[in-house]
Formats: sequence, structure tokens, C-alpha cells
Amino acid sequence: MGRGPSIEARKNAQDAQRGKIFTKVIREISVAARAGGGDPAGNPRLRAAIDRGLDVNMPKDVIERAIKKATGELEGVSYEEIRYEGYAAGGVAVIVDCLTDNKVRTVADVRHAFTKFGGNLGTDGSVSFLFRKLGVLSYDAGADEARITEAAIEAGADDVVVYPEDGAIDVITAPEAFAQVKAAMEAAGLAPGFAEVTLRADTDAPVSGETAEQVRKLLAWLADMDDVQHVYSNADFGAAG
Repeated sequence: MGRGPSIEARKNAQDAQRGKIFTKVIREISVAARAGGGDPAGNPRLRAAIDRGLDVNMPKDVIERAIKKATGELEGVSYEEIRYEGYAAGGVAVIVDCLTDNKVRTVADVRHAFTKFGGNLGTDGSVSFLFRKLGVLSYDAGADEARITEAAIEAGADDVVVYPEDGAIDVITAPEAFAQVKAAMEAAGLAPGFAEVTLRADTDAPVSGETAEQVRKLLAWLADMDDVQHVYSNADFGAAG
């Protein structure tokens, strides 16, 4: 199973696109609150969305306003959840999760991106079978492996993965256990540097040279779109240098 981007790379990307991140988080909060209610204590998806907002220093009043709009206390916009699947250059599988108020616009934009960078948009299920949903709590090099492993096992995590190339550690959980494990790790004084419920591929697609560059550009282009919440791929850039 391939490893995602480093914590530093993820954080740098967030800092560089603070406005866009805010847009995405507000949409996620809105959909989560509309689907499961405005109380994060009884709505794990909303709790995760609020945590993501706080992680990027979103003001609490902005978060509260988004919840009120979603629950009808304030007038707001209704967003639809849509997933697109396709292949990038080199046979790299890509999943694009969107929240949009205009499906026609979004599918046109996503299709254009795939075409522009040598890929093609597929049908539902065309690549999703290559991925599995899981919770990931990431720790940078230098973290206490023994303490993390012991606490993770006690908290109910599925696995602890140590990456020998840099000593970073991932704690892997079932999606439904993510919030519980994260809370337990934080209570043990082991707050992760980055934590999310994500999709990871069981097999990677190595790419290099011009193909790798095309794939990078497609993934970046998609991630930069306001309607796009998450982009997942099985690209392995290890051979690209």
C-alpha cells in the first residue's frame, strides 16, 4: 500500500491555498450538518470537518455560520456530493470527490482536466475497486514508535506502519473507529501531525519522466478546483526522482 504525501508537503499545500481550503471545509461542514444535524457530538462527519477547519485556523464564527446555514437557521446553498473516477496518463487510477451546487459545471470541468493532461474520465466503479477507505494518523520522524504502537493497539487501531526511509509512522484504523482512536491517541499525549479518513490504493502505478509530470499536473489542477474536496490516486512517483 502506497504512502501518501509527507505531513510537511500537505501542510505547505494548505498554507498556500488557505482561501480555497476554507471554501472546501465550509462545503464539507454544510453537507455534514445537513445530513447528520448540527451537533458535532452526535455527528462524527461534522466533528471531523470542524477539526479540519480548526487545523487550518478557520475562525469559529465562520464554522458556526456554516452550520447554521446548513441546518436552516440562516439562508445557505445546497451542495450535492458527486464522485468521479478515471485514469491519468500511465494508467494511474484517480478518484475525485466533489461537493457542488452545479453538477453540469463540475463534470465539464473535471472531464476537461482529465483530457488536458492525457487522461480520461471513466464510469462509476471503474477504479474505485482499487482503493479502500481507512483512517490514517500520521507522525513525523522522531516520534516515539513504542509509545505510539502501544497506545494505538490499546485504542483499537488496525495497524501501525513505520516507513524505514524516514522513520515516519502511520496509525491505520477502520473508518468507523477513526474518531475514537484519534481521541484516545490525543488523550495519551500522542496527537498526530496529520489525521484524516482517506482512500488508499492496495497497488501503486509507478510513473516517471513526462508521464509523471502529466499526472502531477492533473492531480494539482483537480485539487485546485473549488468544487473538488479530495483527489485520490495510486501514482507512485518514486521512479520520477
